[in-house]
Amino acid sequence: MPDIIQLLPDNIANQIAAGEVIQRPASAVKELLENAVDAGATDIRLIVQDAGKALIQVIDNGKGMTEIDARMCFERHATSKIKNIDDLFHIKTMGFRGEALASIAAVAQVELKTKKAEDTAGTYIEIENSQVKKQEPVAMEQGTSIAMKNLFFNVPARRNFLKSNPSELRHIIDEFIRVAMSFPEVFFSLNSNGQEVFHLERGTLKQRIVQILGNTYSSKLVSVQEKSDYMNIYGFVGKPETAKKTRGDQYFFVNNRFIKSAYLNHAMTNAFDEMIAKDSFAMYVLFIDLDPSQIDINVHPTKQEIKFEDEKIIYAFVQSAVKHALAQFSVSPTLDFELDATIQSLDAVNKPFTDENKSSASSSSLFKTFTQKNQAHFIENKSELKHWKDVYEPSKKEDYRQPATDDRSAGMPNAERLTPNANTFEPLHILPSAFSIEHSALLQLHNTYIVLQNDEGFLLVHQQNAHERVLYERFTTAVAGKPIATQRSLFPVTIELTPVDVLVLNELLSDLHFLGYQIEAFGKNTFVIQGTPADLEQGNEKTAIEKMLEQYKHFSNDLKYSKREKLLRSLAWQQAIKAGTAISQKEMKTLLEDLFACATPNITPNGKPVYTTFKKNELDKMFGR
Repeated sequence: MPDIIQLLPDNIANQIAAGEVIQRPASAVKELLENAVDAGATDIRLIVQDAGKALIQVIDNGKGMTEIDARMCFERHATSKIKNIDDLFHIKTMGFRGEALASIAAVAQVELKTKKAEDTAGTYIEIENSQVKKQEPVAMEQGTSIAMKNLFFNVPARRNFLKSNPSELRHIIDEFIRVAMSFPEVFFSLNSNGQEVFHLERGTLKQRIVQILGNTYSSKLVSVQEKSDYMNIYGFVGKPETAKKTRGDQYFFVNNRFIKSAYLNHAMTNAFDEMIAKDSFAMYVLFIDLDPSQIDINVHPTKQEIKFEDEKIIYAFVQSAVKHALAQFSVSPTLDFELDATIQSLDAVNKPFTDENKSSASSSSLFKTFTQKNQAHFIENKSELKHWKDVYEPSKKEDYRQPATDDRSAGMPNAERLTPNANTFEPLHILPSAFSIEHSALLQLHNTYIVLQNDEGFLLVHQQNAHERVLYERFTTAVAGKPIATQRSLFPVTIELTPVDVLVLNELLSDLHFLGYQIEAFGKNTFVIQGTPADLEQGNEKTAIEKMLEQYKHFSNDLKYSKREKLLRSLAWQQAIKAGTAISQKEMKTLLEDLFACATPNITPNGKPVYTTFKKNELDKMFGR
């Protein structure tokens, strides 16, 4: 039998390895930006075309490479960071395994220009499919420029699995932000298809956070800073009012490397316990510095998941530091000790305490109770206080536990029978013909539920769930070809968004037009709201768009829905009448009429029940009738 095991050619082996490191254009962006940071650059510029599919270029002013290093850097596992096994556990740089450039060269056409300060000329190299096609001297400034073109040109199956350009660009921006946030002392810029998306000047961490996440955070950040012999933690957390429904503005860095950690996210949730809603997430940008030997960053191809030697210490330290910061800056709930202005007008405050007043007060038994020694056990014996227990003791004259003597009580059921069973609540799929909305007096309970009754029982309708269903079907009809009427604004509103939200809104503009929104781009990150749906309250346009985008990103975690479906669900949830809102008889009737004209009135788009029915005979059974 001939031998069948053979070594793979280098180019094929590199393509297989690239599958772990370079999953999409954003993966290459991360690796190239981290290499620029490791090179000591203070000016890093990222240029992309077609969301990185056509071009990804990173230009830096770092220390550059020699001619030999420029060739060697594309070899697999070629690195300047590790010489022996111990170095692996003392890594302080961003990259170290020598996989990035070799993987990029295996799946893209690469052009490299690099020059050290002391060299008279730089080096230019072209590589395709892991093979060097050209190498020659080049005139350039100190630093490195690396451009990768036509990603996955030689792996068409991988290229076919890439998402749309807006989706891939969002991933690139995410990776760009993570690196830029780590190094506020470095200038970063991002240019996409000739348009500058980010221009981040060098500055402090707080300035970098505001540059990236928006001016809304400028006055709503709380500084976190704690030091110990084991570790240091510093950064900022957002005040509770900045909490959102999505995890977008949450960043953990360990030794300046962005990490994902559900464990540390839980520590943050506990630190904000009872200060934000259960389904909301606080904003934070936190940096943890500790000895590299205490962590293992080599457990994941992208190095975004790490292992701590002692996770419990990190968890406790993070939670404690954030709680301390919130308390120190008076963000956590505290007692209000400010004096009420009306107290100042009381006689006891504004009149002098004369000798006569003092003598009268000191002679009272109440005063003696709190001033004489060993009086604590005899407080109840004083005449003014001896009856204080009576307030809390049940009266002996009446025993409310005894059954009433009324004959009607003879058939009353016991306590167990008062508990409604599952059969009491039966969801209906259509409104029974016996119910009449037009001629019924509707009742609103707890500003949340609407009661509709007839001789057979009553319906209990959840007003928010009902309105969500009505709006969802109305929006579905609109995007199918029957646009909602637009009311043009007399004074158009301008809204400024973060670069990530700009991408999201641009994706949704065509569908929003069918739903009654008229929004136009106006400058870099600014839009003008020219019109809104006719039934949307005027003056609320900006807030409506911001909440819609937030809810859309919240739904974006669910991959089973299309872009349009996520938009419809987001708008239905955002515009629905919320639980706790009082509505009039007319509004209740209109809502119920619209609900039971829907194709599926009994559940919300998310599958929650809209109403249940209580049958009269079941109610009678509960009371033994």
